[in-house]
Formats: sequence, structure tokens, C-alpha cells
Amino acid sequence: MPDYAPTIMWFRDDLRLADNPALSAAVAAGPVVCVYIHDPALNLGGAEKWWLHGALEALDADLRAQGGQLCLMAGPEQESLLWLAQMLGARGVEWNRRYAGPARTRDAAIKTALKAGGLMAQSHPGNMLHEPWQVRTKQGGPFRVFTPWWRAVQAMGPPLPPLPVPHGLNAALAAAPVPDAVASQLVKLAALSLRPATPDWAAGLRATWQPGETAALERLDTFLAERLPGYATARDLPARPATSGLSPCLRFGHVSPRQVWHAVDARGAGDRDSASFLSELGWRDFAQSTLFDFPDMATRSLRPEFDAMPWRTDPAGLRAWQRGRTGYPIIDAGMRELWHTGCMHNRVRMIVASFLTKHLLLDWRVGERWFADTLVDADAASNPFNWQWVAGCGLDAAPYFRIFNPVLQGEKFDPEGAYVRRWVPELVRLPGRAIHTPWKADLPAGTRYPTPVVDLAGGRARALAAWKAL
Repeated sequence: MPDYAPTIMWFRDDLRLADNPALSAAVAAGPVVCVYIHDPALNLGGAEKWWLHGALEALDADLRAQGGQLCLMAGPEQESLLWLAQMLGARGVEWNRRYAGPARTRDAAIKTALKAGGLMAQSHPGNMLHEPWQVRTKQGGPFRVFTPWWRAVQAMGPPLPPLPVPHGLNAALAAAPVPDAVASQLVKLAALSLRPATPDWAAGLRATWQPGETAALERLDTFLAERLPGYATARDLPARPATSGLSPCLRFGHVSPRQVWHAVDARGAGDRDSASFLSELGWRDFAQSTLFDFPDMATRSLRPEFDAMPWRTDPAGLRAWQRGRTGYPIIDAGMRELWHTGCMHNRVRMIVASFLTKHLLLDWRVGERWFADTLVDADAASNPFNWQWVAGCGLDAAPYFRIFNPVLQGEKFDPEGAYVRRWVPELVRLPGRAIHTPWKADLPAGTRYPTPVVDLAGGRARALAAWKAL
């Protein structure tokens, strides 16, 4: 094979230039052609598609600034990669690993096909602090409880330091021009139809987010300077801008967990706020590791006794929950925030998930699918893992009898109602804590706010009776 044969850098959930092990390996090998393959079989949610459009746009701009470009292809991943490698006379393909069961199966088949064709195929650890098989119990199996898993991770010491943008990236990209025969078969970003058209429901997403590596690093810097101090306490208050907002950036790989870890550790090593935030980063890895060991986590309860749970069917209740019209202000505020921004405060995510799976007694998978379609950070591991945690059927899950009371949660974490007033403006004139029990207040004439869809005491009793009968 001639020395000038290019290496294909296959971007997936790692849309960045810095701390990208696959990209660094590709550059070290010589000329590089960068590609992203949009396979409809990946079945992304609507909010994820919106983010992906901006992410690909930003990555292409970053590569063009280095003298290259992002080649876009649409179709089955294996077929597309093999065709591209043949057309380029490539030496091989580099990529960073995915951990979901179907993705791992596809990657294994692709690696086999490439090697059968005489090509190099190499995967790298680019999306976790540590690989799932590196953190194991003394018996060699997966951890089922977070605390001992986290102790084991901490005992391993800090993760490897992040890599810089590869030295010589400009030369590697410039040395591998895309031939006309390939360029003519590439697709335009607009042709992927990732953005909503009719109706265009993404105005709130555009006002809230800016996809891409540059914006993600700026968000990380802002968090470190302004929000990390006091994080351990303020992170539970949805009215406060106290969280990092990095979850979609991690989901699409604009920053790596290693970059975040080392940035936080350098800023406040050992303090309470840093420790609290790093444990949340660890929780993300724990979810990824669990998905690695239980690939059907999005469809099967990890505690099999919950297979007998008598989940209800309640289209009206589900619709009220989805639209933010349940009559419980903290629930409705969270669901409206989700629809407008594609995200929801973590404390409120737990409250709305508890309400759906316990007070309404609806299957956690219904909620997981709604979040998968509406969250910009709909991670294949974290989303089902956290839903199972709240529903009581996952690993290290909250006990099913732990049922969040949305009124008490609102009074505790949004005591003055600032969060509710932002997202449920029809209640803006209710004073103080009265905003969390509007059915007890004299609402101004003309106020249209629904009565509660379920009695809290009755819903709780029904849920506990169903759980005890398992």
C-alpha cells in the first residue's frame, strides 16, 4: 500500500478535535479523510436530530479551518464505509467506541468486514473515563451498586489526561483531498432533514443552545468560574443557573469526560463542590457501564420482578403529563421546560418520572421514549438507566416506595415559586408557596389551569398496593 493512502476518521458520538484518540491515531498514520455516516437505522429523537444538524455544521467548520472538510454520507454504516474505503484506496478506518448492544454488534461486523478486505480497523476509548471492563468487582463481574463502583474508580486514580488537537492535523487533512468521484456521492447537510420544518418547533432550542466544540468549551469555562462554587447545594434548585449544562455536549462528544474531569479537578481538587460534580460525571459512566453489561436496558426492567408490575393504560393522563397540564405546577413546569429547551433540571426530572411511574402508575418505558424524543441529551445509557432508577426497577434504584410528592418537592426546592412562574405563567400572580397548590387558591378571573389529574394520596396508595402485590 502506498505511503500516501489515507486513513478514514469515522466520527460518531465524538464530534470534536481535542481529546479524540481516534483522530490522533489517524493523523499519526498520515493523510486523513473525515466522515460522518447518517444511518436512519440509528433512530434518533427529534431533539437529538436538531442538535446533530448544528453539531455536524460546527465540526465541518472546525475541519475547514484546518484545511479539510467533513464528508457526509447517508445509508447503512458498513456499506458506506466499505465503499468509501475502496474509492479512496484507504489504508484503514479509525473510530471511538460505542457501548450500546446494537452499536457494538454493528461495529464488530464492520471491523470484520474491513479486515477481510485487507484494511486496518481500530477502535479507541474516547467517550468514558474508564472502559466498562476496567472497573469490575473482585469476582470479575459488573458492579450493581454505584457507591462501591465509585470507590473502585477513585482507587484507580485520575483518568488519563486529555489529548490536545492532533499536531499536524492541517497537513494530514490537506494531504488527503477528496476525489471528485467521492465528492459527487456525498450528501449535503440539509438533505439529511434533521431540522423540523412544518411545524418548526425548535425556536426554544435555538434560543437555548449552540452545538459544537467551541461552545461546549466555553460552557465548561463558565461553569468552572461561575457555577462550580456552591454546586453541591445549589444543584437541587431548579430556579438557579447552578448546573453545568454539559449533558448534550457530552452526549454528542463536543467535550470528553476526561476533559471535564481534569478541568474540574484542576480548579477545585478535593473540595465539596468538585467532589459532588465529579460523582455526577461518574454516575454517567456507571450508566454507560450498565448498558455495556445489559444491552436491553431500554426495554427490560433490570429487576425482573417488575415484569409483573400491573402498569396502567391511561392515554388522557399520559397526554396531560406530556403537555405539562397535570394540575401540579412543578410537574407542569418541568414538562414545559423540556418541550421548550430540550432539557430539564435534574431534580425535576426525578419528580416528573416519579409522578408518571407511581402516581399515574404508567410504565417507565413510556416516559423513557418521550424523553428520548424530546431531550437534546437523550443518551442511550443515561436515559433508560435514570428512568429505571426512579421507577425502582433498575440497579441501585431508589426503592419503589420512595414516592416524590410534587407539592412537597416544589415547596422544598422552589420555595418562592420562581421556577414555576417562569414555565407556568398562568400562575404568576399566586404568592409564595401557594403557587404549588393552586387548587386551594382563589385564581384570578380568566385563569385557565387544569385541576389535578390524580389525587396524590390515592395515587400513592394505588402504587404501593401494586408494588406489594408483586
